[in-house]
Amino acid sequence: MNRRDFLSATAASSVLAWLPQPALAAVDYRKLLILIELKGGNDGLNTVIPYADAQYAALRPHIAVARDQVLQLDEFTGLNPSLSSLMPLWKAGELGVVQGVGYPAGNLSHFRSIEIWETASKSNEYLQEGWLTRAFDQSPVPRTYAADAVVVGSPEVGPFAGNGTRTIALTNTEQFLQQARLAVGAGQAHNRALSHILRVENDIVQAAANLNTNHVFRTAFPQTGFGNAVRTASQVIASKAGVAAIKLSLNGFDTHSGQTGTHTNLLKTLADGLAALKAALSELGRWDDTLIATYAEFGRRPRENASGGTDHGTANAHFVLGGAVKGGLYGARPAFDRLDGNGNLPFAVDFRSIYATVLERWWGVSAVAAMRGRFTTLDVLKA
Repeated sequence: MNRRDFLSATAASSVLAWLPQPALAAVDYRKLLILIELKGGNDGLNTVIPYADAQYAALRPHIAVARDQVLQLDEFTGLNPSLSSLMPLWKAGELGVVQGVGYPAGNLSHFRSIEIWETASKSNEYLQEGWLTRAFDQSPVPRTYAADAVVVGSPEVGPFAGNGTRTIALTNTEQFLQQARLAVGAGQAHNRALSHILRVENDIVQAAANLNTNHVFRTAFPQTGFGNAVRTASQVIASKAGVAAIKLSLNGFDTHSGQTGTHTNLLKTLADGLAALKAALSELGRWDDTLIATYAEFGRRPRENASGGTDHGTANAHFVLGGAVKGGLYGARPAFDRLDGNGNLPFAVDFRSIYATVLERWWGVSAVAAMRGRFTTLDVLKA
């Protein structure tokens, strides 16, 4: 890998009742955020299943999960049986399930919708910076931290896009440390472009100097690509070098055909990886100060298609988990009697409400500037 490739690959410069807005505490980036992108648009209806609603099975005669297989959460809603590794978290009250997540005038293009989610823009608004880039610009992460954020397993920095963030993208910590030797910290330069490159190099050198890979976990990480990403993220956390946020991705959720088998395997991969992440964080004493949240560009349409799959949809279900999470169901169950002209569900929770909850209730950062407006926060965190 040459110098230019290395630099480009490793660094990147409601339906809910309104809740009273809490007074912001002091900004605290000692609390960690881990984002899990379900790339391609996860089918929320076969993930968090409205098994008691007859319309669910009627719309999906071939791919609906049988009622007797569902892992019941209450008398209306349950989880896909492939998510059994998450049930201990549910029973411990550490898993929140947010249903009906979306935004007004939902866009069904992969590229545009994920851009909306990662910049926290309106559907007709085009922003360059990721929502966490704006948050970190407003309330900077301590410079003593190795990085503001780490992206594992992908060069796509998503919510950390734009100039100003110290974001490191890496496949695994050992590879990063080896490659970081290519970057040698330098002085200042009068040319702005060169100054930016030198600043990036210095950030890489600082991260490499503080990152180590010598922690031996008792946790058994799944032998999958996502399991390896979880292991790498756990090594980053174990290094105690300091990082405010980590992003992981799990690919393959664009299930237009033959969905059942593919989706079953993906959900098992996700659940087993999250269970291992919980175990590793508990080993490190970080479970109670880590918040994990899933996101995806969109959900899937309620009615199955002729290919045994689902097409791009709107409202979706997402997970929040951690030792500080108040487990339970949030948002609203799917309203099959209110499908729009394209057969898609109305949303109940604006995704920016989840982001505002992260900023204000988790970190103590004002969400107004980062979200470019005020959004309801969710009561999903313990006081």
